Amino acid sequence: MANLTLKQLRYFEALARHGRFRHAADACAISQPALSMQIKELEEELGNDLFERGAREVKLTAFGQTFALRVRGILRAVDELGDLARASRTPFLSRLRIGIIPTVAPYLLPAIINDLHQSFDGIQIEVRETMTAKLIQELSQGDLDMAIVALPVSEPSLTELKLFEEEFVLVRHREDEGKPTPEPDKLREMRLLLLEEGHCFRDQALSFCRIGSARPREVMEGSSLSTLVQMVGAGIGITLIPEMAVPVETRSAQVSIARFQTPRPARTIGMIWRNSTPLAKQLLEISEVVRRSADAMRERCGPL
Repeated sequence: MANLTLKQLRYFEALARHGRFRHAADACAISQPALSMQIKELEEELGNDLFERGAREVKLTAFGQTFALRVRGILRAVDELGDLARASRTPFLSRLRIGIIPTVAPYLLPAIINDLHQSFDGIQIEVRETMTAKLIQELSQGDLDMAIVALPVSEPSLTELKLFEEEFVLVRHREDEGKPTPEPDKLREMRLLLLEEGHCFRDQALSFCRIGSARPREVMEGSSLSTLVQMVGAGIGITLIPEMAVPVETRSAQVSIARFQTPRPARTIGMIWRNSTPLAKQLLEISEVVRRSADAMRERCGPL
C-alpha cells in the first residue's frame, strides 16, 4: 500500500461522488483517460475492484463502499491540515467557502458578500447554493467551510449557531387583500403552492398547515419562491414565503401579503460548520458579520 497517493484518493472520491468518468474528470480538471488510468492503478495496488463499470455510469462495489468511507475521512483530515495552515498564516481567512440554501441566498447573499469584503480586506469568497442535505454532505466532506441553513440540522459532527429568526407570511392574489387571514387548518382546504421536495422550507410550511401525505392533490409544486409567487399572482392558489423574500418576490406580482395570527410560523436561520475545523474562531467572526448583514437588510425592508 506504500504506493497510494493523495491524488489517487481524490480522483477515487470524485468518481465515487459523480458516478461518471467524464464528470469526475471535469471536477478534477484532468482528462478522462488520465483519470481512468489512475483509478486502474489504484485498483491494481489494492488488489480489488472499486467500481462496477456500466455503459454510462459506474457504481461502487461492496469493497469500494467500505473504502470510500475511509477515504473521505482521510481527505477531510488532510483538508483540515490545510485549514490549520490557513488559520495560522494570517490573522484571518484568505479564502472562505460558503454554502447557503436557495430560500436565503437571493435575499441575503449580496449583503453578506459586500459586508465580508468590507470587513476582511482581500478575502476570496466561493459560494455554493443548494439544498440543506447536500450542503451538510459537502460540509462533512470538507468541500465547504461553513453553511447558512435553517436550524436545527441535528448532526452530531456539526456546530450550530443561531443567527436570527424570521416569520413566514401568506401570499394571496391582490383581490384578497384585506380579507381575514385563514387559520392553519383552513389552508389545507385551499390550493397550496409549495417548493418541490428536498427544500426544508417546504417541510416547515407543511408542518404549519398540518398537511401530511393524505391529500397530495391539493398541493402544487414549484422550483423557486419566485415561481410560486408569480403563480399566486396568476390566480392559481396561495403560498407561504419567508419575510426576507417579500421585497424581492412581490414587487412585480399581483399579490397581497398577510401575517398570521399568533403563534405565527417562523424559522431559525443559522450557521453550521464541522466540530473539528481549525477555523472555528474565524467562523465566529464571520457569523457576526452575517448577523449584522441580516439585521441591516431587515431594517431597510421595514415592516410589512
